[in-house]
Amino acid sequence: MDAGKRFAEDRCGHDKVGAGHLSQKRPTQDFGSLALRFLVAIDVEGFSHRHAAEQARAQDDLEHAMTRAAANARLDLDRWYRQPRGDGELAVLPEGTNGLSLVADYPRQLACTIAAANQTGRPGPRLRVRMAIHHGAVAPGCFGPVGAAPVVISRLVDGEVVRQQLRQRSDLDIALIVSATVYSEVIQSRMHDLNPDAFRRTIIRAKGIAYAGYLFQGTFISRDYVIPPPRQPVTA
Repeated sequence: MDAGKRFAEDRCGHDKVGAGHLSQKRPTQDFGSLALRFLVAIDVEGFSHRHAAEQARAQDDLEHAMTRAAANARLDLDRWYRQPRGDGELAVLPEGTNGLSLVADYPRQLACTIAAANQTGRPGPRLRVRMAIHHGAVAPGCFGPVGAAPVVISRLVDGEVVRQQLRQRSDLDIALIVSATVYSEVIQSRMHDLNPDAFRRTIIRAKGIAYAGYLFQGTFISRDYVIPPPRQPVTA
């Protein structure tokens, strides 16, 4: 057992603390005392305006959408440290995560799986989320990850400019913002069809500190996107 994992367990007894509907145990913080990792934050838009049944359904739909999207992007969701936050989650990804799969493929796949959830015809508000991706320093803490990276990604996903994009663009189910680090290290590679020109630089100010981010201006899928039927098994 590495020092970071032992540190978290010894201080907090994470194996004895429930973590909601996502797991019977709090996920292990498998990063060391200080590590550079990718982080993802997702929040459901308008969560507090839903009644309890709608909130529970939004959580279930989001969990299902994220699970399918991660699998389609070839990301191992079971290895993520996932901290539920009621209206979403903060996730720290494991060492060796493919940044291109995360930044280029995962949001696209999530847009498709959320669209599928929204095409069920059930009453109530449709599922729409704000999503932030960052890469930075994180360490284990008693109540979850600590360090600069969790603060940065929390400020980005809560930014007014991200909320405003969902208000102004009814065609979107996802408003995506990435940190300056992710933009320079991943987006500007232009690999996996990433286009730096599709992101607009913005400054989010919170508690007297300015955080630079890049807000995605494009569209992942069209609003008339139709979920293809599942493939039928080939029979002899």
